[in-house]
Amino acid sequence: MRKYVLDANCYIDASRDTEAWKALARFTTWSAPRLFLSSVVAAELRAGARSDRDRKQLEDTLLAPFTRRDRVLTPGAASWDILGLTLATLRERKGLDLAQVRRSFALDILLAYSCRASGVVLVSQNARDMARIRSVFSFEYVAPYPEPS
Repeated sequence: MRKYVLDANCYIDASRDTEAWKALARFTTWSAPRLFLSSVVAAELRAGARSDRDRKQLEDTLLAPFTRRDRVLTPGAASWDILGLTLATLRERKGLDLAQVRRSFALDILLAYSCRASGVVLVSQNARDMARIRSVFSFEYVAPYPEPS
């Protein structure tokens, strides 16, 4: 059975758009027993919460259920090493200007490698950055939302 982690963009889009929320709800309904949360995604979502009330709601409704079920994936030392090596490789091969790297891109590298290390499929809307990362190392990635298998 495939396990999944959702990128922050899936949750953010669902919070802003009714159709995206419905698509996420359909996916989570069938994938719930195989769905995990990345601590990277949790950090991104916490950072984006606009108030204490929003953070409390995020904690109660999204983050706490994953924590209670011990379904939070946290990057290990190898993921952090790969983050630096991937940025260096993209700088050398593609001329990436490290001063212009978005924080979210660096976090996507960390997320992608930690999913790879855990044998989990990353679900993300960010095809451009996923392709850039895949040019350095392989990992399983799908666009939202895969069908039940």
